[in-house]
Amino acid sequence: MTEMNSRIIVEQNFSVPLSQLWKAISEPDQMRQWFFENIEDFQPEVGFQTQFNVKSGERNFKHLWKLTDVVHLEKIVYLWQYEGYEGEAIVCFETFINEGGSSLRVSHFVTTGFDQSIPEFRRESCQQGWEYFIKDRLKAFLEN
Repeated sequence: MTEMNSRIIVEQNFSVPLSQLWKAISEPDQMRQWFFENIEDFQPEVGFQTQFNVKSGERNFKHLWKLTDVVHLEKIVYLWQYEGYEGEAIVCFETFINEGGSSLRVSHFVTTGFDQSIPEFRRESCQQGWEYFIKDRLKAFLEN
């Protein structure tokens, strides 16, 4: 997740309408197909909170998400933490209409540093993770 004040931005164009992209990032049934399969629930509304566990080797990373800002068809902002680990990030999903369909910008900004001795929290891992989810998984989900 990287060090404090670090920002990662991943952008991707999709050949689908904005409404279809919005559903993919805001409806739990669709999110489970490209993002995290064990998301129990998700509601694109300010104040909504959810949690789910992701295993990485022998470590458990219980994701804690709280939505802090939502503008329908434009953006979803999360406060992103892990139970039992120091660190906090703001993750913003912004959608746009473009000539070929729609696009997504994911901005990940660390507000409280994560333990850099944990490989999954290093900048390279975070960058690769977002690129995998947005450029590979989401793109394949929407366009195949």
